[in-house]
Amino acid sequence: MLFKNEQKLYKIHSENLIIGNNIHYLPSCQSTNDIAAEFLRQSDTMEGTVIITDFQTAGRGQRGNQWQAQPGDNFTLSVVLRPSFLLATEQFWLNMAISLGIHDFLSHYLPSNLSVKWPNDIYYQNQKMGGVLIENTLKGYALDSSVVGIGLNINQLDFEALPATSLGLLTGRQYDLVVLLPRLLTCIEKYYLALRNNQRDNLKTAYLQVLFRYQEPHLYRKNNTVFTGVIMGIDPSGQLIVLVDDTLKYFGFKEIEFIL
Repeated sequence: MLFKNEQKLYKIHSENLIIGNNIHYLPSCQSTNDIAAEFLRQSDTMEGTVIITDFQTAGRGQRGNQWQAQPGDNFTLSVVLRPSFLLATEQFWLNMAISLGIHDFLSHYLPSNLSVKWPNDIYYQNQKMGGVLIENTLKGYALDSSVVGIGLNINQLDFEALPATSLGLLTGRQYDLVVLLPRLLTCIEKYYLALRNNQRDNLKTAYLQVLFRYQEPHLYRKNNTVFTGVIMGIDPSGQLIVLVDDTLKYFGFKEIEFIL
């Protein structure tokens, strides 16, 4: 099987400091996160290495879900980072930086109605455009390496799982992934470097400004109980802070479900 971007993705030139200077393109693979993790186990992999494919046979999403995408239509990639400046308890800062980079990239094409759905999905209004899966390894009390998996809907027009949308559906255009990739990596690096330079107040302010449902009353579910809550922020460990019946409650990644 030939894929739409075969041969081209090998030739991308990056002017970034870290991300994208070493790109490995695979026409297909089981999971780019798995390939990136194997790179880390077998060699002294350069920080910022990107593994990108046209087709994942077993891509993973948050909560153990499978990430499905039509071959050659979307971004399916992983970035190897070494955020040793973050303690294990601070790893959500990396989620914020990566999500903001993707949001920044998309905002050039969709200047409004974009948001980051906690912890790290990208939404246009109530429709999912992409997601991030970060898998970290620790060294002592700090992060040693991170594999940042990114799935982003660009040209796909039909989706089995709804509600979902793509850049192409929203703009009525088809995009050259080879042209868009350096732009995406540059936006991600911008926020990663801001995090590395300890610009945390700016990052958190920016994250809250684009946070899905921030300071609005909406329905949520915990276990089998549906309740109205207002998202008030994120705590230092990345828990979602929700005001429920005049009480602030804290939820971990799998403890609360958004009702759309």
